[in-house]
Amino acid sequence: MNPLSREWIDKAEGDYHSALREIRARKYPNYDAACFHDQQCIEKYLKARLQEANIPFGKTHDLSVLLDMLLPVEPLWDTMRNPFRVLSAYAIEYRYPGQSADRETARQAVNICKSWRKMIRMGLGLTS
Repeated sequence: MNPLSREWIDKAEGDYHSALREIRARKYPNYDAACFHDQQCIEKYLKARLQEANIPFGKTHDLSVLLDMLLPVEPLWDTMRNPFRVLSAYAIEYRYPGQSADRETARQAVNICKSWRKMIRMGLGLTS
């Protein structure tokens, strides 16, 4: 595996575990942060896959844009489009005043992240 891909994966895992900590926190959970870290996890995994496929990408946080770049090498991943739109929206909506995520929204974000994280890891040849 490309060393830069490994770095993207390590950072994605950091975001994944941060999201899980926030959703499980008994005192002072930050559901906004859980949603943000779920989006960040998937973004970084997509960038790791792009890196492995030698597909150049810019500084974007839009999961749909990253997904479009990956479709030539992972055509079945197009099924991720709608869940990725949800995660992309969560990452933006809850970062600023005006809206806050609740426990149920954060759980939905975590569930999307968990399922697609597993699929992307398989695409990268990683287990579990």
